[in-house]
Amino acid sequence: MNARTSHQMSPQARGRELAAQGKKLWTELGSVKGAAAELMARYPDVPSLQAYRYAAGLSQDQAAARYNDVTGNQTSLGGTSVNAWESWARRRGQGSPPPMSGLLILCAAYGRGPLGVAEESISPTELIAEAYERLPIEDQLALKNYTADKVPAGGPTSALEHGAMRSQPPALHIRGGQVGPEFILTVPTVEYGNPDVDVFTLPNPQPGRLIDLTWETFGYGVERLSQQIKNLGKRLDMDICFGVNEAGLVIATFLASSRFSRCRIGYLRCNKMRDGIDLDGASFYPEANESPTILICDFEVKHADVIGYLARQLRSRYPKAELYFAVFGAMTKDRQLDVDSFDDLTGARIMRAAEFEAIFIAATMSPPGIEPPLELR
Repeated sequence: MNARTSHQMSPQARGRELAAQGKKLWTELGSVKGAAAELMARYPDVPSLQAYRYAAGLSQDQAAARYNDVTGNQTSLGGTSVNAWESWARRRGQGSPPPMSGLLILCAAYGRGPLGVAEESISPTELIAEAYERLPIEDQLALKNYTADKVPAGGPTSALEHGAMRSQPPALHIRGGQVGPEFILTVPTVEYGNPDVDVFTLPNPQPGRLIDLTWETFGYGVERLSQQIKNLGKRLDMDICFGVNEAGLVIATFLASSRFSRCRIGYLRCNKMRDGIDLDGASFYPEANESPTILICDFEVKHADVIGYLARQLRSRYPKAELYFAVFGAMTKDRQLDVDSFDDLTGARIMRAAEFEAIFIAATMSPPGIEPPLELR
């Protein structure tokens, strides 16, 4: 079923079809989160709150029954309440927002998966990612300060007190390539934004040599950046996506198309010099309004202050711009890739000094780094 065909179906038929797809994806990926992310990628009109229900293979009435089961049947929620919450998530001015307590119960309910026996940890911010700013301010503050203190039995050890939380490895069809275990990293972000980003590792099977990324891994990273942007907790409307060199330009092109309604695309071509870098005359700077919102997309961050230099150049050209930063790979200070803190990255000080509104990171890597597909420069 493609997106166009789905809109020609009745809401009830479409819901049954998407729930069936969600259950199938869960079987293939072994993850409610993974299935929900894939459904949202296929059907942009489906909000995360609804996608997670489909990923658990549930109708609205079944979701309500699962909700009541989680509470030990001390509640009597009905499918109409689930419908009202999802209507609110889909469109401003419709339905009603779920309370914080309801979100926590839904996390447990959907984390059980289609069979009701799984124990996947789901964050409430993931459930209402694109509608976060429409929650009552009390619930926004509660979510901002929310920390999960319970890890599924047999699961990994929590490290939230260090700013990160390890999670399960990614889906096997990706993990069979170059992607290693995933973890949650706390990064600098906007006020009331979601600071926790889901990052994957890139273990180096040949230490001392660059990792030549496959297109599958590269695409997986771009998709991860796209999901982090969506789950920021507020809607971002970019005026320009700048790509740093060719690899960054590819990332900028995809994000501009998938997340920012095909906003304008800029190009920063860097030339290496003895004392640093310089911007080539082939760089392209689109016209913009007086106070543009700009996303800079780069392939990797290591030790050199490349991104700081580029941020200063863009602020000089666009004086009142708000700058955001998305990077595929960030290098760690030692061999541990699932770092406990943002400051364990070699470029942490550089990125903080650039004073970005928010930072998005797809993966961590160890020295000497990674090479993009076809050696894009």
